[in-house]
Amino acid sequence: MADPIEYHVSPFNPVAHLFHVKLFIKTPAPQGQELTLPAWIPGSYMIRDFARNIVSISASCEGKAVTLTKLDKHSWQAAPVQGCLEIECEVYAWDLSVRGAHLDTTHAFFNGTSLFLKVLGQEDSPVTVVLECPPADLIQGWRVATSMPGRDVDENGFGVYEADSYERLIDYPVEMGDFEDLLFHVGEIPHRMVFTGHVLNLDKERLSRDMAAICSCHSELFGELPLKHYLFMTMVTGDGYGGLEHLDSTALMCKRNDLPYSGMEKMSKGYRNFLGLCSHEYFHLWNVKRIRPKILKEADLSEEVHTELLWAFEGITSYYDDLALVRSGCVDADSYLELLATTVTRVMRGRGRLRQSASESSFDTWTRFYKQDENAPNAIVSYYSKGALAAFGLDITLRQATEGNVSLDDFMRALWKEYGQTGKGVGERDLEALAALLAGKDLQDFFQLAVYGREDLPLEDWFRFFGIGYRLRPARTPEDWGSAGRSDATEDPRHSLGARYRQKGDFVELLQVYDHGPAQRSGLSAGDRLVALEGIQVSSDNLQAILNRLETGTQVPVHALRRDQLMRFQLPVCPPASDTCELWLLTEKECTPQQLQRRRQWLGQ
Repeated sequence: MADPIEYHVSPFNPVAHLFHVKLFIKTPAPQGQELTLPAWIPGSYMIRDFARNIVSISASCEGKAVTLTKLDKHSWQAAPVQGCLEIECEVYAWDLSVRGAHLDTTHAFFNGTSLFLKVLGQEDSPVTVVLECPPADLIQGWRVATSMPGRDVDENGFGVYEADSYERLIDYPVEMGDFEDLLFHVGEIPHRMVFTGHVLNLDKERLSRDMAAICSCHSELFGELPLKHYLFMTMVTGDGYGGLEHLDSTALMCKRNDLPYSGMEKMSKGYRNFLGLCSHEYFHLWNVKRIRPKILKEADLSEEVHTELLWAFEGITSYYDDLALVRSGCVDADSYLELLATTVTRVMRGRGRLRQSASESSFDTWTRFYKQDENAPNAIVSYYSKGALAAFGLDITLRQATEGNVSLDDFMRALWKEYGQTGKGVGERDLEALAALLAGKDLQDFFQLAVYGREDLPLEDWFRFFGIGYRLRPARTPEDWGSAGRSDATEDPRHSLGARYRQKGDFVELLQVYDHGPAQRSGLSAGDRLVALEGIQVSSDNLQAILNRLETGTQVPVHALRRDQLMRFQLPVCPPASDTCELWLLTEKECTPQQLQRRRQWLGQ
């Protein structure tokens, strides 16, 4: 058995945001040991070059300095030595996200991809990690939260941990701090939640109840829960959102006001969003972490790895994250339809859906989805949102082909049995073959439309299958991303700017200008700052009201600053685009018995 690799991690300087990491290699390569730090972290498909945060690095053996040569932006080679090779480095940690590392006097958080150098040739060796307490004169009362197996730890969680390999090592994020925590169970499996940051009057009983229901819903879908414990670690901020999946844990960020508080009677949209985020990352413990694309299973973390399958691994997960909220009883059907309407609106809002398919969005995620600019709505589509709609369509297609005997639930269970339980990687076309096998017929027409095509999906027909009414209408406010319930079309606003904007100082700044919309047709561009419309100073509060008062078909002057130059444009006054989704439950009189039965089965009600 290979000698274990040993890492010591200390948050030794929280004021300067510096971790100190020592690496002990007992049997270094005789020709000189190579070391490298990943350029990206699994689950977040963008080159992040974590090595740029190493501010100092040195090598020694038995107290004597060893030459360390840098080979490229994230790789080093130590001179040959006889004995244990020691590597020391300081890592700057000021990335307050779920992907990197962050350290200050309030907490310490890190992913292994930010701190742990990989020892080339010994990737499969067992690993020991010693988590050291921060200096007592700076920090007191900190505890550790991680799903990494502990071997010899104190009551606060500091001490010795173990991992089977480097791949497993970097899949255990670590949180240190003075956090709130709670515990709930799914079956007999303990699930822990920890919250770092200032949390106000958290309703732990309600959160535990809702989370247990959602996690149980996912576990029952797959038929088993393949772990001994699970950890949700959440950084609470004033305005944060995000999540990153791991094999038996997840790192989350949320807004403080999104958490439930004691005495809160109704389900707030913020709390619903937080539950959806937790649901999404928990579903990933099956779909992504164990059911894995072959090419990502074999991924080299030093370079980009392209796959067309993210529409399924993120899109199907995005379909089930909100569906579990209604199936578990945490939200009602109308609340779920509002969430689904938002997904449709996100796709319909941009013309990028007509220029990029879901499979292309998956493949290009490294350079386009994760590096969006002001033209993104006109050029790309999200494989999360479009993928969720493709999953919805596949669910219906399987039900139609089998007279209701097979659904997407059965498809996911078959994936789990074929790939998740065996550890076999999913090939680029394996999902299509499995769907055809379950349907008993070729489904290439569906995949060509929903996954590889760029045309709009037959959403009205798909929703009607479940007895759901559907229409697209204009957005009523900048915050309108879809709704549940049938409304009066006369409520729609009269005119549109054709741009996304925000108040910035005394001006209205254009963030994105939509193709063929009034703003673009007038010559306005993203970054322009509107001063006045029809001679009236504009703000984000009065802009829509001014537009609504103008006469359709006319052109009105707009004054705007582009960089430091005042410019004048002629804005065509046009009705807004119908790109906002509205969904509602058709009444029993409007539905057939078959539609009502399908709807009940689908929603779990």
